[in-house]
Amino acid sequence: MANKRGIAIYGKSRISAGGGGYGSRYGQIVAVLIFCSVLSPFFFAGRGLFVTTDQNKISTSSRNQDLDWRERLALQHVKSLLTREVMDVIKANTNDLGPLSLDSFQKTNLSASWKFVGEEIPSENSATLPESNDIAAASKRANSRSKVDSSSEEDHSHNFDTAAKAARRQLREKRREKRAADMVKQDDKVTLKLENAAIEHSKSVDSSVLGKYSIWRKENENENADSTVRLMHDQMILARVYISLATMKNKLDLARELQNRLKDSQHALGEATADSDLQHSTGEKIKAMGQVLSKAGEQLYDCKLVTGKLRAMLQSADEQVRSLKKQSTFLSQLAAKTIPNGIHCLSLRLTIDYYLLSPEKRIFPRSENLENPELYHYALFSDNVLAASTVVNSTIMNAKQPEKHVFHLVTDKLNFGAMNMWFLLNPPGKATIHVENVDEFKWLNSSYCPVLRQLESSAMKEYYFKAAHPTTLSAGSSNLKYRNPKYLSMLNHLRFYLPQVYPKLDKVLFLDDDIVVQKDLTGLWSVDLHGKVNGAVETCGESFHRFDKYLNFSNPHIARNFDPNACGWAYGMNIFYLKEWKKKDITGIYHKWQNMNEDRVLWKLGTLPPGLMTFYGLTHPLEKSWHVLGLGYNPSIDRLEIENAAVIHYNGNMKPWLELAMAKYRSYWTKYIKYDHPYIRDCKLSK
Repeated sequence: MANKRGIAIYGKSRISAGGGGYGSRYGQIVAVLIFCSVLSPFFFAGRGLFVTTDQNKISTSSRNQDLDWRERLALQHVKSLLTREVMDVIKANTNDLGPLSLDSFQKTNLSASWKFVGEEIPSENSATLPESNDIAAASKRANSRSKVDSSSEEDHSHNFDTAAKAARRQLREKRREKRAADMVKQDDKVTLKLENAAIEHSKSVDSSVLGKYSIWRKENENENADSTVRLMHDQMILARVYISLATMKNKLDLARELQNRLKDSQHALGEATADSDLQHSTGEKIKAMGQVLSKAGEQLYDCKLVTGKLRAMLQSADEQVRSLKKQSTFLSQLAAKTIPNGIHCLSLRLTIDYYLLSPEKRIFPRSENLENPELYHYALFSDNVLAASTVVNSTIMNAKQPEKHVFHLVTDKLNFGAMNMWFLLNPPGKATIHVENVDEFKWLNSSYCPVLRQLESSAMKEYYFKAAHPTTLSAGSSNLKYRNPKYLSMLNHLRFYLPQVYPKLDKVLFLDDDIVVQKDLTGLWSVDLHGKVNGAVETCGESFHRFDKYLNFSNPHIARNFDPNACGWAYGMNIFYLKEWKKKDITGIYHKWQNMNEDRVLWKLGTLPPGLMTFYGLTHPLEKSWHVLGLGYNPSIDRLEIENAAVIHYNGNMKPWLELAMAKYRSYWTKYIKYDHPYIRDCKLSK
């Protein structure tokens, strides 16, 4: 009822407002618009809302089994909207509209005549609608026919609607599931992209000091990473941060709880460095610590405070790392200078036994080969019996013609007897060997050799014997490398006097005592040096092995004579052409630079810097496979490169005869030592 009155009143008020009456043009137009916008969709729907004179249409509409439930619901309510008052208003205001009048509209093909379902047209409208009686009769017939089929159609329509609803519901559910899956997939892609970006960022951070402390970082660097150990370290760091914050905020109970969990984690972790070393109860400790950290985070977390505390911890850790690095440098240098007990024992026993021999038993055979220029001559200067024996043994074992190889060994007075005794007891097969004492070279004195003169100066004594006594482990370690006693020994500087030591030889292959020979070296004597004096492997593959690494280019003498980017080369395996050496007066060039460096203004101590200067422009580069370096300091040398090398060099502090040697490289050296030898066994030297 309310709907009827509401629509009628609304229609009248709008029409009367148009111009003061139903006959006004504005009111007529409004009436038509109401008809077109509100009622026409129901007229033209043609699906049972109106009864037409077309019997076929009535039958089709009534028998339409696809009637939508929304349309049926509209049909139930539309009857109450089309009251007589509404239609009278529409009719009265469309009489003078011409083509748009209701009479003309009724006569069109779209709808020849019409009536409202359930109502009859009054008699006074018969003149205006001459076919109304026929329409009424047709309506009755249609209604009666529809009633006959209504019972059966109602059941079928109900079943059809239920199946259609279920199908639509399933379709909607599938669409929702698809949208949800797409959203989840998109979220996964975004998450993965963010994780990968974070991982790449973490890789770019220098972790040498910072460490890998992030407990959120994805462990993708190594499939077998010890993530549990790292997680425990991360938890312990966070616990220390929260303990400090809890103490600061007077939350002592929480601080004690964190402290207890920290002790438990430290006890569970112990000295473990791998997940396999952890105890079975470690998981419970991690879980308990995580709960306490979560609790502490809720109560204590403050971005500014946590950041400040972590920064302070980082700075403290950085200072500790620097201090430990200095101590490590000092200890490694100290270890590199020491002689292991086994080698010291070996040298003493051999020395004693040598001086117990009669003079005639101290002579080596084949002394006639020592000055034969047709043979392959080696120069080896060493005070380490075990190291020298390894060089000789490895060279002979890999030589194709051992009888053509001659070894010239020079040692100091302290080890002269031991070196002789060892090779008298263990002769190098068919090869020739000779041992000399550097202290017996009378020509090597302070008036001829600048190094000896400088070592006798008070400034050098001050540098070596007073400044080298630090009060702590870390103090004075920066220059400790250059205070190594080997720089005081003339065995280290004897390489600049090869023509004076071997005046009858044309070519000499110089070998350090920390090398191992793995292939026949006779091919080096046939290498064309193109008029150069020194044949060596260059080391400038890395930038820090160029001249500016070793020389002081702020000095005008250095800057004027050398290129800072010139390629360095290695001592340890060098073929020297002694004829050219004499022609170019190499020893004289060395003396010149050594005299200029008395105050150590051109380079620090050592033999490589003066060697680079002395042989500048006079060095011929050899193939790299002849000489592979770094086994005494570089843990990442390719194994294939080592095995293909003719000579491998343990340059650095980690010598193979020391306990601090790298285990992965030590076997290349130990396989040339006879550990079942009585002297070696008695001195408890082992692999």
